[in-house]
Amino acid sequence: MATTLFTQNTIALIWDFDKTLIPEYMQSPLFRRHAIDEANFWQETNALAARYRERGYHLSPEIAYLNHLLTYVQAGPLAGLNNRMLQDCGAEIKFYPGLPEFFDLARGFVREKPKYTGHGITLEHYIVSTGLAPMIRGSAIAPHVDGVWACEFIENPLQPGFLQQRDLPLDPPSAEIAQIGLVIDNTTKTRAIFEINKGTNKNPAIDVNAKMAAEDRRIPLQNMIYIADGPSDVPSFAVVEGGGGRGYAVYNPERRDEFAQNDRLLQTRRISGYGPADYTPASSTAQWLRMHVHQICDRIVADREAAVAQKATKPPRHLNVTPEDEAARRMTMPQTPRQASFLEGEK
Repeated sequence: MATTLFTQNTIALIWDFDKTLIPEYMQSPLFRRHAIDEANFWQETNALAARYRERGYHLSPEIAYLNHLLTYVQAGPLAGLNNRMLQDCGAEIKFYPGLPEFFDLARGFVREKPKYTGHGITLEHYIVSTGLAPMIRGSAIAPHVDGVWACEFIENPLQPGFLQQRDLPLDPPSAEIAQIGLVIDNTTKTRAIFEINKGTNKNPAIDVNAKMAAEDRRIPLQNMIYIADGPSDVPSFAVVEGGGGRGYAVYNPERRDEFAQNDRLLQTRRISGYGPADYTPASSTAQWLRMHVHQICDRIVADREAAVAQKATKPPRHLNVTPEDEAARRMTMPQTPRQASFLEGEK
């Protein structure tokens, strides 16, 4: 018997990280801990592509800062840096007002009406960031999310001949990051969105590139809200909005330029709304997200009830038949010659 893979009663809030959940870049605690001039690091990073081009090299801007961090490790300012240290630095990340408590508050939005709980609607949080996964996993927000997509480093790269070796030290004391393991940029963020959409993160047997019918996808795009801080997230906004979901942009209340930037996104219909990066319960951003989560819930309920009405037939029932109804029924029934004669005799 054919069946769908998922019930599609899950809502996903998908979050950018830097400047969306936090007011600065997540690497700031790392630079402060090691007395590195943060402004100079980013200035160098932004100049890398042009300088390498002068030397005949092509550098992908998406990996420039990751490569430069590795150079800082190799050159000495960040010598010995490993994933455990990055995770420790994550504990120093400071969030915008209302976080991380808002993540749990938002899960409760889908329990505020009996019809939502009656249909088993749930809400999940995902972070999709160009930042560093170990730092996110070490931050205060980590226990409140259902999945993280972000950049990762490899310590102690496997050496030539490793297939013939039986035992390899996985975590020696001298471990430090040496290679890029995973890159998430503003374009590949959309791949993460489709992994959430298809349920690849819940069922590894499902390949993100596999063709899937809309009704078989775990979280339809129309069940998603993507929250980020600006133009760099336009590809992700476009995917979610194009699939019937919502894009919501946030800005630092102290930055007028960020407010204007978000207003342009709204005027060009890149997003459904925008507001301050304030997640306290009474804020306009919290209220907007609550309202739109409820709208998605209402649509899920309506869709599921319409599907039941369409597929479920009415059961047979007893009828209270009056003598008049029975006489009318007999008069309209086909009659054999003998029945007709009998009825004629009755007259």
